Amino acid sequence: MRRLVPLLLLAASSGWAQLPALTLEQLPRPSMPPGERGPVVPAQVERWRQEAKALEYGDGVPRNEVAAAKLYCRAARYGDAEAQFSLGWMLTNARGIQRNDAEAAHLFAAAAEQGLEQAQNMLDKMGGTPLGDPPPCLRPPETDPPLAVAPPPPPPTRSGKGPAPVSLWATLPLPPHAPPAIVNYVKVLAPEYQLSPALVLAVMATESNFDPLAESPKKAQGLMQLLPETALRFKATRLRDPAQNIRAGMAYLRWLLAYYEGDVMLALAGYNAGEKAVDRYLGVPPYAETRLYVRKIMAAVGGQRLHPFDATATPPSPMVLRVKTAMQSLQAR
Repeated sequence: MRRLVPLLLLAASSGWAQLPALTLEQLPRPSMPPGERGPVVPAQVERWRQEAKALEYGDGVPRNEVAAAKLYCRAARYGDAEAQFSLGWMLTNARGIQRNDAEAAHLFAAAAEQGLEQAQNMLDKMGGTPLGDPPPCLRPPETDPPLAVAPPPPPPTRSGKGPAPVSLWATLPLPPHAPPAIVNYVKVLAPEYQLSPALVLAVMATESNFDPLAESPKKAQGLMQLLPETALRFKATRLRDPAQNIRAGMAYLRWLLAYYEGDVMLALAGYNAGEKAVDRYLGVPPYAETRLYVRKIMAAVGGQRLHPFDATATPPSPMVLRVKTAMQSLQAR
């Protein structure tokens, strides 16, 4: 419900004690901050959040809620859960900026998905799952490379094995600390799943550091750190069995590469956060853990963005088709 907000209710948050009463619609609506130029590291994201907090509360600097909201927005896009929550709170309380419950719900959801309990509480009070596309402050940053699409490889031979990976993938170094038995097993299986051993072993190194007994707080298990429900999707019933675990993990990677038409960055994001999150956020989700995960593995594989994919594994993601259509429309202008 939209009501006239008396001046006194706004004075504590905005400092406008001598101005006429304002309606919610008359409060400023911050514009999107300019796109970033060059890499953004976690320390920079944390500084944006700290500067935003100081501006929001007037801590050592003049209070400026609009400037605070812009900085929270910048940090939110790079996965800072606290910034996502703070901007959501400002939007629900009209704290010096226009109220927008729809955008706030998305921001609370992103923070809750990263484990922020107070964000989940706010989301529950607002009725649960937000509707519609995420707001601009949760869209992939400009520093993320655009969608990349690799051509599918030739069909498998009669032996059932696909072609060897493209030469760039075949020449990538493997993790030096990978156990020889695991390396050999992955090399034997790689043609069956049409995967580069370098990609599989880079994922395994990041997921479990080659510990077959590894288990995450979220109950992901084994060398490829599979959740039980993911393992069942790919016919693995004994996650502690290294052979089953590796096979299921490789099957999931093959599926993700087909789903994102060879885009390694999106496939890695899907492996970490789930393909539904990648689809919803139209790219790498705004989760700090996922963004770090993707960056780490992309560095390990030399930044190779495209990988051959098995087009028979699954139809492409609707999000990929949507983004490709948007890109084509822009190019046609």
